[in-house]
Amino acid sequence: MADFRTHLGVAVAGGALLGFAGWQATELSATEAASLAVLTAVGGILPDIDADNSHAIRLIFNLFAVLTVVGGALLLQGRLSPGAIVVACGGLYIGVRYALSAVFKRFSVHRGIWHSLLASLLCGLATTAAGYQWFSQSAWLAWAQGLALILGTLIHLLLDELYSVDLTGARLKRSFGTAFKLFDYREPVNSVLMLASAAALIPWLPPWPPLRELLAQGSALWR
Repeated sequence: MADFRTHLGVAVAGGALLGFAGWQATELSATEAASLAVLTAVGGILPDIDADNSHAIRLIFNLFAVLTVVGGALLLQGRLSPGAIVVACGGLYIGVRYALSAVFKRFSVHRGIWHSLLASLLCGLATTAAGYQWFSQSAWLAWAQGLALILGTLIHLLLDELYSVDLTGARLKRSFGTAFKLFDYREPVNSVLMLASAAALIPWLPPWPPLRELLAQGSALWR
């Protein structure tokens, strides 16, 4: 498999290209285009969230913790006193960064369900729903951010598969086929639960027409 630096470097390059293209070809502001670049880079290391003691899992759970604190502060504003909000946000950070991280390490297996297209879809939908519901992004931008994260995860999965091909020996390594897969064939129950989680996000997603518009624009830009 590719290492952390390779995953991050290629994803950053892909994100920079996507952000620049979006900035030039659409009405995205520089900040909005930068968000697409950052999410592509995050997606580029996201599948390795199931690798214990990796750079990726520490970075990702730090990011999740910060986003949870921001979302919690927005939701609690006006409902609690400033001091109570600070305490609650501190609890959210510790809970996500350390408690949730420990639970995730306990029950996840590297190259398992998080190295799959299903996991990529779930993460993309979650990003879209969070952007639209929590951060009040437009439907078009929320869909674009979700797709940017999916693009980053696809870059990661494809790199892992490419590194599973030994060109010098003209053979496939044992890891070939364990990254770019529809779901975790060894754990169908986990896959069903992940599919159910993705379906549960549907009521929280933005309207669908902006997604069709975005895909049409992307197709035209690609051509």
